[in-house]
Amino acid sequence: MKYQGDANLEKLLKTAGETRSLDEAKETLKGILAAPTDIAAPALWLTLFKSATTNPEIAQQLTALKEEIADDSVAVHQSKLADMRTEMAKLGIDGFFVPRADEFHGEYVPARTDRLAWITGFTGSAGSAVVLKEKAGFFTDGRYTLQARKQVKPKEFDICSTAADQKPTPTITPSEWIEKNLPKGATFGVDPWVQTANEIKGIKAAVEKAGGKLVFVDSNPLDAAWQGRPAVPVSPVVPQPLEYAGRASDEKRKALASTLKEKGADALVIALPEETCWLLNVRGGDVPCTPFALSYAIAHKDGTVDWFIDQRKLTEETKKWVGSDVRIHDLSEFSGSLTALAKQGKKAWIDPNSAPIKAQTIVTDNGGTVHSERSPLQLMKALKNDAEIKGTTACHIRDGAALTRFIAAISEPGAAAKFSEISASDLLQSYRAEGDKFRGLSFDTISGAGGNGAIIHYRSTPETSQPLNAGPVYLVDSGAQYLDGTTDVTRAIAVGTPTTEMKENFTRVLKGHIQVAISVFPAGTTGDKLDVKARASLKEVGLDYAHGTGHGVGSYLSVHEGPCGITPLSNSVPLEPGMIISNEPGYYKEGAYGIRIESLVTVIDTGKKDADGKNLLAFKTLTMAPIDRNMIEPSLLTADELKWLNDYHAEVQKNLLPLLEKDPKATAFLKKATAPIQKVAAFKVQKIKGCFL
Repeated sequence: MKYQGDANLEKLLKTAGETRSLDEAKETLKGILAAPTDIAAPALWLTLFKSATTNPEIAQQLTALKEEIADDSVAVHQSKLADMRTEMAKLGIDGFFVPRADEFHGEYVPARTDRLAWITGFTGSAGSAVVLKEKAGFFTDGRYTLQARKQVKPKEFDICSTAADQKPTPTITPSEWIEKNLPKGATFGVDPWVQTANEIKGIKAAVEKAGGKLVFVDSNPLDAAWQGRPAVPVSPVVPQPLEYAGRASDEKRKALASTLKEKGADALVIALPEETCWLLNVRGGDVPCTPFALSYAIAHKDGTVDWFIDQRKLTEETKKWVGSDVRIHDLSEFSGSLTALAKQGKKAWIDPNSAPIKAQTIVTDNGGTVHSERSPLQLMKALKNDAEIKGTTACHIRDGAALTRFIAAISEPGAAAKFSEISASDLLQSYRAEGDKFRGLSFDTISGAGGNGAIIHYRSTPETSQPLNAGPVYLVDSGAQYLDGTTDVTRAIAVGTPTTEMKENFTRVLKGHIQVAISVFPAGTTGDKLDVKARASLKEVGLDYAHGTGHGVGSYLSVHEGPCGITPLSNSVPLEPGMIISNEPGYYKEGAYGIRIESLVTVIDTGKKDADGKNLLAFKTLTMAPIDRNMIEPSLLTADELKWLNDYHAEVQKNLLPLLEKDPKATAFLKKATAPIQKVAAFKVQKIKGCFL
């Protein structure tokens, strides 16, 4: 049905009891368009308008108007760096720092605040830029250096890596680049809403070493330069039922209040949306791949919460769900409320790693004091309860069935030549979407054929997409969001005949994966102690990989969450039962192939103790998906490693077969893919050159 005009819609909305004006309704529709499309419930946005879900005519007219607004959007072409420098000059600054993060400091940012992508063209999830009057620098880590070379213009930016051994990309940090390139006496600006207290330390030191002055700007010059900037995203906030959350919000708030009292803090300033969503048992859809509602909150030691959010996102159901102890305010009131708290002489707990430094300065400038420590919600959220573990176990089985159907489909004779990286990832998404409780992807699928698989966080585009048989190895790293959990799994698949080198390196990665999976360790062990096991077999022949071995994973929240992890870096947070972590060693040969074997695991208590009386912990693998037998050189596996692999495949088969009954091809594939492997004669190690990324 075509749009019947403003007067008609206005009449319909008023009759339904809608109190917003038509102009306000149009602004809400612009916000809905700026939010990611909900692929699992594309009509959920209609719940934000009265009677739109029960009155077909209102729904049709709102949909038609939304389509008209979308059609009216026009791409703006401008000289971005030049325009930004003009705005910098208006503020009296000679340099400016552009982080990947926005005001909410999450991994994903809405289109409106994807500032780094707008100014540089880089679409990865880790990076930053520095813009000076005459030159600019771009910085990312080892996961994204290949991607950066393709997306960032070298004529506009010095493209730099923060990781070692990234030739031909120079290795230099943003702070080192600022110290080297900022003119003496220059004024360097930062937006205090998009920088944390800990991030500011390095920037400030570099500016001062260069002989410059660091200033906090009241307005972001990039925002001022950005023509045609997208609207603020508006997506419905919905309750997360206790069936999946496992613990009521008031219980969580009481536990948090107890911690605040122990530390002598009056309130916790919550800047990360994932923490607020977890605490209040709500979910949203403002950013891609993560069910977040962008907001701030202040949690008080009496168990109450002040929640600052765009109230257009809240239905009456959600307002009732959070209860009367959660006071709802407009997002614009956050600064004023923080100021009022400080003027009462209160002590605010502010995480220096996740909260904007602006929050800290508001408190200290108005007579309050700051308790600076990692948010207690990080650990509380990481320790999954029984309902969350039950949910994630179930969703991993459903997810594994979808992935197995996909691998079976692309493994059919001739199939690899018919599928491109993009059409393959679309097929995988369609299989997942058929599953129960599916809510979308947990990150953009990494679908890399041949040499593209060596780009650690590769994202296929129409320009870069290759057929799956572009090389004998195809790497697919993917995951999904379900109401009962979050998945993340990587498999490297032989779509041709792998070389002896490929099989050896795959098996060495597998050995590292297994050594982590079978680890038994005393309580108090941190992830860096296990990271060495994942790399040991690769390092025997001079190989390594430039990313961590494991990251925390949320429960229908962020696929990457703190505070736990398995990396070479020292970590003060020990692994505890209930934590969910990835196990993902890899190897990447630039321009040739990529290998990564990733499964999620949860930490469990074995019920045993070590000689010192400490509880012994271990991992239980959650991911249920076959590991490609065609890539394995069995003779490189020890008896224990081979037993683990065969036992794992037996469990995969047992869990997935009941879900594949209606797909005989996938059933036959699974039985073959998970059949036991027998030990064979010793393998002669090939002499190959190390390749570091």
